[in-house]
Amino acid sequence: MDWLSRTQGWIHQSVRDHLLAFAAGSDWAAFAAILPLGMLFGMIHALTPGHSKTLLATYLVGSELSLIRGLSVSMVLSAMHVLSAILIALFATGLLSRGMTDAGSVPVAEWVSRGALVLIGLWIAVQAVRGLPVHPRHEGTAFGFLAGLVPCPLTLFVMVMASAKGIPLAGLAFAAAMFAGIATTLAAVASLAITGRTGVKALLARYGAPLDLLSRGLALLGGMLLMAAGLYELSA
Repeated sequence: MDWLSRTQGWIHQSVRDHLLAFAAGSDWAAFAAILPLGMLFGMIHALTPGHSKTLLATYLVGSELSLIRGLSVSMVLSAMHVLSAILIALFATGLLSRGMTDAGSVPVAEWVSRGALVLIGLWIAVQAVRGLPVHPRHEGTAFGFLAGLVPCPLTLFVMVMASAKGIPLAGLAFAAAMFAGIATTLAAVASLAITGRTGVKALLARYGAPLDLLSRGLALLGGMLLMAAGLYELSA
């Protein structure tokens, strides 16, 4: 974790320096360097605590989503994490002074996001106990939207800085690169969660466990863990 923190700090300073160089003299080489740094930054940043990795894995383990649909959930989550930061930086400057902490977080967004996910977890658990279908068509999209509602503080920092220097398009380019990096990491998390779920179900089914009972059990476990994770983050 120390290595991740040091690497993230180095990339953060490099991005800042390149943005300032581009703002000072339209240094296109500096602008071009921002994009790979942004993607690398996003990949490493998403490995640090937060970014809903636990929530994503928990949801997918308890779901019946295919790999393709699971990856789409991770894409929605990544997109909302970055997009919410862009929208706040561009259109909600008042929120920057009133609704943010010194660490760059937005508590209201975190409460809404995590509170809604607790309710989704409760609903999944109740449906599993009742033996009803628990994953309607747009549930995954709703989960990704809510889990990603908390804005990325690093994207927010760069967007505010780029806007202040008169180069908002450079900030947007960095945000797009950040999205690609974050999405890559979260897609790996989604793939591992779904592959693990499929492997466990296949192993237990080989020893005679009924698939319907397995599915309900995983859904119940996933719902309860999602509630627990959401409540933990609300209380943190």
